[in-house]
Amino acid sequence: MALIDKHSVIERNATLLLIFALIVVSIGGIVEIAPLFYLQNTIEKVEGMRPYTPLELTGRDIYIREGCYVCHSQMIRPMRDEVERYGHYSLAAESMYDHPFQWGSKRTGPDLARVGGRYSDDWHVDHLTNPQSVVPESVMPKYGFLKRQLIDGKYIEDLMKTHRIVGVPYTDEMIENAKADFAAQADPDSDYDGLIERYGDKVQVRNFDGQPGISEMDALIAYLQMLGTLVDFSTFTPDASR
Repeated sequence: MALIDKHSVIERNATLLLIFALIVVSIGGIVEIAPLFYLQNTIEKVEGMRPYTPLELTGRDIYIREGCYVCHSQMIRPMRDEVERYGHYSLAAESMYDHPFQWGSKRTGPDLARVGGRYSDDWHVDHLTNPQSVVPESVMPKYGFLKRQLIDGKYIEDLMKTHRIVGVPYTDEMIENAKADFAAQADPDSDYDGLIERYGDKVQVRNFDGQPGISEMDALIAYLQMLGTLVDFSTFTPDASR
């Protein structure tokens, strides 16, 4: 009873309540934040992760520009229903080169974290051109104009330099060859050995929209077809020490 009486004193005194609240919050904050100062990296390194290729990075910018993140998330939570529907839960490392990240906060459409390779390029072209032709109940707007917007990677070097400033490990060689790699990924008849050497053998090289020239649709599909394909989840085991 005496303890309750003492507690009531705190409740009735705004100054005491504020002081003790600050003490409790400060202790909680120190317990949560202090360990982070002793970690060199809070993201577990995962084999297979790499920076976006110039074409994929351009496609990602188009994805953001068109507001795709408003209706599609890229964050699969470690819950049974999500994992069964979308695939392996998302890893922090999968977003380590995203500035800003595309986790999203709403799903009008399905999560896209594992969309890479799930559908053919032709399906993506049809879906972007007329979403209702492949998903009748879709409320997604049409993006057929992307196929008519040709791009040449004019500013891709500047874009990659900007991402390097915020921590993406683009090398001087990657930036110097940015325009060539940009064009090579959308042309299976090109000399793309350098592209593969710089970004790894999982880079997909082909004419994504099936049309002559490199279009914004090429770039967007290249980005979508890459999502969720870099990590081999059949061999992935989480770091138990974290």
